[in-house]
Amino acid sequence: MKNDHIRLIFGLKLKQLRKEKRLSLQDLSSKSGISNSYLNEIEKGKKYPKTDKINALASALDVDYDQLVSLQVDKKLEPIAKLLKSNLLTELPFDFFGVDTAQVLELFSSAPTKLSAFINAIFEIGKNYNLTVEKFYFAALRSYQELHQNYFPDLETHAKNFIVEKANKNNGTFSEEELAALLKDLYGISIAYFDEENHPVISNMRSIYRQKSKVLMINKRISRQQRAFTMAKELGFHFMDLKVRPFTSSSIEVQSFEEVLNNFKASYFAGAILIRQSQIIEAVENWFGSPNWNPDALIEMSEKFSATPETLFYRITNVLPKHFGIDKFLFMRFDALPGSQKYFLTKELHLSKRLGPQENKEEHYCRRWVSISILDHLSSKQSAGKYEKPIVNAQKSYLSNRSEDFFVFSMARPLNILKQLNISVSLGFEVDDNLKSKIKFLSDESIARQEVNQTCERCGIFDCKERMAPPTLLQKRRNQELLEKAIEKLN
Repeated sequence: MKNDHIRLIFGLKLKQLRKEKRLSLQDLSSKSGISNSYLNEIEKGKKYPKTDKINALASALDVDYDQLVSLQVDKKLEPIAKLLKSNLLTELPFDFFGVDTAQVLELFSSAPTKLSAFINAIFEIGKNYNLTVEKFYFAALRSYQELHQNYFPDLETHAKNFIVEKANKNNGTFSEEELAALLKDLYGISIAYFDEENHPVISNMRSIYRQKSKVLMINKRISRQQRAFTMAKELGFHFMDLKVRPFTSSSIEVQSFEEVLNNFKASYFAGAILIRQSQIIEAVENWFGSPNWNPDALIEMSEKFSATPETLFYRITNVLPKHFGIDKFLFMRFDALPGSQKYFLTKELHLSKRLGPQENKEEHYCRRWVSISILDHLSSKQSAGKYEKPIVNAQKSYLSNRSEDFFVFSMARPLNILKQLNISVSLGFEVDDNLKSKIKFLSDESIARQEVNQTCERCGIFDCKERMAPPTLLQKRRNQELLEKAIEKLN
């Protein structure tokens, strides 16, 4: 346990024992011979007394020395001790969110019993909803991205410096071969390819970095765009000297928040060197300036930058707030097996009110969202043997329960590393006067308008042909409202 946490537990126990003995700080000061101000510092977890002072406190409180210094606490303080022993407080960079860790610790010391009850409730919620520490880290990362509008000038600068200083490349995009050469020349890293024949256990992974031998193993089955991103990301880890990091493309077990954060930084760096800021700004300007909606424009953009739809869409989100003044949008990725009616929201980012689908494994996502209907379209093309390239579609999504419009465009394709998985990535904008002035093709009548909701269980569109489940949660809420009105009328 960290020293500041040990100090805090000692302070909490001291404060609790003092109150149980019905002693004020002044009373304890008189009995122990320790100044009032120093006792206050101890109880707040700022100071840890020396042995002679601990003996004096134990004597004044009529408890054993060992009982006072033990990290064991009673039931009232158990949740706080559990939280401190998890080291979650030291893993999360509170300073990113404008919070000093000392302020959090002081909050614990000011109302420990009430806070223990609150923390215990959080643990219970986490247990019931399967909220693991890993999920908590990723939720904190999303909040950090949203706080900064998913634009990070320091990472943009790192990417720019790498291109100028290390790559000596002033224009164009990096090829797979150029990235492999840079890894070898700059950091002595070799590339080795594998597949399900020689490594069946890891056949669903994109890559593994073997640190000791300096070998980046890349799955043969992934696309050239994915191979380029994997190499660019590895360059990011080394160029920015990010030592706490995952060594596999998908984390097996997350060890710390720093690991999650550094993985995000390396991914951002990869996107920034593969699709440079000036290039994506110019491409989006040209696209937004077109009077007509053209789905092929996104495919052409993806091919121009040799980027996957996910990398392209995510890179667009980086520049929207600062360079286009568009800061109300959401990013989503859905996964589905071909022909399946089960859809999984695997990535999301909200720079708008949380109006679109959010991760929810217990309910049925609204099938009317283009993000999901496009997966059905892709699946039907695959079964007919007509699939050739990614599918792009768009819709004006009207959220009936909020009376708000979104413009959403989506691109779907098979995830080639897993032969039986399709994915769609989508970007949705909250429609307002600002957006209408920025995107000229918004008035194009070829873009269908569709009434949508979040999940079937919450939806009031009763004549919906796509409905997969009854509106149980909506009905429950309405029954609650009727009950409240009836009681109000009686009163």
